[in-house]
Amino acid sequence: MRRALFTPVTALITLTVLACTAGCGTGTSHASPLHFGDLQGGAALHAAPPGTHSLVQLPTHPITFEEERRVGGAGEDTPIGVTTLHGPKSGVTGKVWVWAPPEYYEKRNADKGFPVMVALPGSYGYPRNYWAGPDFALQEHLAQWTKDGTSLPFIVVMPVLNPNDERYYDGSDIPGQPKIGTWLTQDVPDLVRQNFRTLKTRDAWTIMGSSSGGFAALKNVLQNPDTFKVAIANGPDIVPDSPLWKGHAEAERANNPEVLAGRLIARGGPPVCVAFQGGSKEATVLPKVRKFIARYGHGPVKARLQIVPGGTHSGDTYVRGLGEGTMRWVSAHMRGPTGV
Repeated sequence: MRRALFTPVTALITLTVLACTAGCGTGTSHASPLHFGDLQGGAALHAAPPGTHSLVQLPTHPITFEEERRVGGAGEDTPIGVTTLHGPKSGVTGKVWVWAPPEYYEKRNADKGFPVMVALPGSYGYPRNYWAGPDFALQEHLAQWTKDGTSLPFIVVMPVLNPNDERYYDGSDIPGQPKIGTWLTQDVPDLVRQNFRTLKTRDAWTIMGSSSGGFAALKNVLQNPDTFKVAIANGPDIVPDSPLWKGHAEAERANNPEVLAGRLIARGGPPVCVAFQGGSKEATVLPKVRKFIARYGHGPVKARLQIVPGGTHSGDTYVRGLGEGTMRWVSAHMRGPTGV
């Protein structure tokens, strides 16, 4: 089944305007260079003393990002940056947006590593990731939930989901195609580690996505439990459906969440947590999610479903769900900022 497009009209209009203004040189993006590797105004970052163990991963190869926009409200005017990443492991090239929460900049946290959320869009997710834009205000909401005590303060990284807008690649390494699975689970996390203070534990990494991105989040947490402990799957497909799998049945099976969940349960872990979300009006999505949870939501696969009353297949619905319980549950299963 062709995956439903996840591009609200308002988002399309906004993204079109942004693209046009950026192309004409009159937009607000690229306003100034950003160096996330030194966010403390010159404060010295240091490694743990010799002979001690630290979970903190300090930035290794910081690069310059271009400013995309500022996050207001509880986000305290923090910047979102964007860069073009040439993935050394996948060979994929695409845009990546990044944001650090206000807590990341505080002097008291100067030696702490922070948890990370990889946030994936729906539809083709190219050439932009709509989670970086103002339409759904993901960062503004996360910042407020952190202040309310219902969410950890996450670094949010927002890559494109596909290398083009022609086909779906199921967030996977389909034989003979661009290695999107490697892009999402290795190149993008490496970019974060190179530029931010992170943590050397899977307990500090979650991957979220909506629609086709929700499938990618579900699939990749089950396939890469040593990298991610938690997935947030918003209105996801449950099985692969890219036409590019044709002729590659064995590889398709190896990227099927149902197969991956069964294998993870059979070998006893490591444990993962999957936070499903769906709107009450998503009649074609919810039965499949419930069936997956009933069959595979046990043992090392802990699953939860947040149903948003009156919700549809939309970013607004899923942000509501995050605030109505999902982020509290996710944060309870993850590690917060930790010092050297």
